[in-house]
This record gives sequence, C-alpha cells and structure tokens, in this order.
Amino acid sequence: MAADLTRIVKAYDVRGVVPDQWDESLAELFGAAFVQVTGADAIVTGHDMRPSSPGLSRAFARGAAARGADVTEIGLCSTDQLYYASGALDLPGAMFTASHNPAQYNGIKMCRAGAAPVGQDTGLTEIRELAERWSDTGAPEPVATPGTIGSRDTLEEYAAHLRSLVDLTSVRPLKVVVDAGNGMGGHTVPTVFAGLPLTVVPMYFELDGTFPHHEANPLDPANIVDLQRRVREEGADLGIAFDGDADRCFVVDEHGDPVSPSAVTALVAARELARNGGHGVIIHNLITSWSVPEVVEEHGGTPVRTRVGHSFIKAEMARAGAIFGGEHSAHYYFKDFWNADTGMLAALHVLAALGGQDGPLSALVAEYDRYVGSGEINSTVDDQTGRLAAIKAAYQGADGITLDELDGLTVSAADWWFNVRPSNTEPLLRLNAEARDEATMAKVRDEALALIRG
Repeated sequence: MAADLTRIVKAYDVRGVVPDQWDESLAELFGAAFVQVTGADAIVTGHDMRPSSPGLSRAFARGAAARGADVTEIGLCSTDQLYYASGALDLPGAMFTASHNPAQYNGIKMCRAGAAPVGQDTGLTEIRELAERWSDTGAPEPVATPGTIGSRDTLEEYAAHLRSLVDLTSVRPLKVVVDAGNGMGGHTVPTVFAGLPLTVVPMYFELDGTFPHHEANPLDPANIVDLQRRVREEGADLGIAFDGDADRCFVVDEHGDPVSPSAVTALVAARELARNGGHGVIIHNLITSWSVPEVVEEHGGTPVRTRVGHSFIKAEMARAGAIFGGEHSAHYYFKDFWNADTGMLAALHVLAALGGQDGPLSALVAEYDRYVGSGEINSTVDDQTGRLAAIKAAYQGADGITLDELDGLTVSAADWWFNVRPSNTEPLLRLNAEARDEATMAKVRDEALALIRG
C-alpha cells in the first residue's frame, strides 16, 4: 500500500505536523514530484523562520535537482516575496511555511511560473499521487543530468517593486506600530519601509518560529491585544499586524480599533481604480461586506463576486483581467503582483491613503465601513448537508428573500444577508452575517445560528 497523504495535502497547499505527519524524506519526494508535474527545468524556493523550514526546503531542492531542475534558493522570505521571485524570474516556486499555524506545523505553498497557483485541480493532486507512489516504491531513478542548487537574495528587489507600485514619498510623516508576531514581517518590513516618512515602532520582530508572544494569526482578536495597547500608548497613527508568513496584514486605527478587511478592500479598490483611470474589474468573495461592491461601483469599477478561497480569487482575477481582489480573511490580490496576494502592498496603500490627507484613520475608513458584520462564527455539526437543507427550507419562498448557492448558502434581504458554508476539512458550518444596523444583524445572526445548531 502506498502512503496516504490526503491528511496533509489540502485544497491549496501541503500542511501538517513535523515530523509526525511529514519530514525531510517526504519533502524530497514532493520536490521531485513538483518538477515532474510542472515540467520545470528551473524553480525557486523560499522558507519562513520555523525551525524545520530550512531542512525541509533544502530536501525539496535536492528532490527537484535530482529530477533535472536548477533550483534557486532565496532563503528566508515572506510568502509574497516568494511570489515576487516566481513572477520576476518567471519560475515555478515553492514556499515552506505553515502561515499562522502553531510551531510544530509546516507546509508548502506551490505555484507555477508567474505565481500562478497550484491547487487540487491545478497539479496538487498529481503531485500528491506521485509522492505517495514513490514513498512506497522508493524515489525515481535520478535523471542523467541533475540540476544545480544555487542561491539569490531577492529582498531588496522585492521591496523596490512594491515601492514602485505605491508612492509614499510625499505623504505626511506617520507613526506606525508594526506587530510581526515573530514571523517574516520582522524580516521584510525594515527593508520595505526603509527611507519612507514613517516612524516604525517594532513589536516582536525577532524571527522565532516557536511564537513566544502570541500566535501569528491577527484575525484572532486575542492576538492583536498587544498591538492595540501599544498603538494607544504610543499615540500612533495606526497599527499593522502580519501573520506568520507575512502574506496577510491586519490594520487597527489610532484608537486601536480593528479596521475590517472589507473596509481595507474597499479603500484599496478605490485607489487602484483611480490609478487605472476610474475603470477596471475588482474581485471580492461572497462574504466581504456590501460596502465593497458599492464603493467599487461608485468609483467606476465593476465588482465581481466569487467563492471563498485564494485559488478561486486568483483564477477569477486572471479570467476577468481584474486589477485587484480582496477577501474577508485579509488576503489582498493585485494584477501588478502577478494576481498573487501580498499583505505588504495592501499595507502600503493604507499608509499612502492615510498620509495623503490630514484626518485620522478612523475617519478615513468610515467611508468604507457602512454595515455591521458578525464576523465568522463556527459551529460543529453532525450533518452539514442536512443543516444547510434545513436553512434553505426555512427561507425558500419567503417574501423579499433571495437564495443563492455559489458557495454554501447565501440568504439575502433588503437590509441584511447571511452566508453559511461547510468547512472542507472539519465537521463545521461557518456563518457570516451583515445588516444595516446592530440590532438587525444580531437578530439575523441568532436566527441563523438556531437553524445551524438545530
């Protein structure tokens, strides 16, 4: 029997506990399989600060080189820095990170040349099947001419590319607290922000894959408490938190209050539309706020609604020729960044918008934050399909109610909407609700939860 790797090969990446679920020998097989499936004769790799990352990354490189591919290792980097290298060098890439997961986890995010995603339907299934077969039968025979393994530092090039896309040279001086969560933001922020009119107050910039201060997941309110307090203590203009691999950014205003990722999406969309002559397609997933398509249309753009998940966003970005896309999870995608997600570029846009006018961030984002949202609420259920059917039956045919099943079930009325989606990996249903006021949102949220939980 070949190994079963379905527990660690997810919809978009490889993710599991090291060494219990995977190790360097398996990473080597993944490297060989990646080259076999992509047909690449050269690739680029990078890794985060987790203790297991350098060894896993080098093992992957050995496997890739054994199949004839020349490997360029860029070493310590953020995930969006790896996407930069994949785009700028026009090479398939592999990033070793488990993002915001705890220290014992690690993973691989893979892409084709130009940062095009590799997911279940775009090569990841074939990579898994090859690695499973080889783990049982032994690695394939090396090719006659193996590839080489070399290194290249891309941090300065990456930073220069980002700064070329957002002009911060003429903004007013800003004081910004940055919480890197001991993740890769501590590596990239000093170079990207260098020379800009910013006073940076660093928090947890020391690279430490054991995450001694808090998990590097800023979407969990518990993990931004330190940032919120520090922004208030410092009298800073804003705070920015990055996740472990620094591809997502989360923003708090001058009071330490969180700025919703939907408001950031709307703000950046307005700026990107202005930069593109007041027209262009903006992608947003179906659980971002109503504010996003409203702002896009007000600024001359065309909003396109899509399923949740980066592979869907990236595919729709390419299909529609979109200039920007945003998700509720604080992933932001840019045409000028090979349709890939980069939290750092979104952060630069927020800094430029704030520094380009005199008011505080809270006033600036109020224009883009028009509704009251529940946030994502997860419920453990025995029968996802049955509960979704019960919710659909409860609302079907009701006056003024529309239903759609683009991703889970979305129920909409004139003053509110909610979406319920099943998790792909756990027995959960995920609820997001929004309304024009707090009381309506609470009522809709509680009605939906009662149906979800039976």
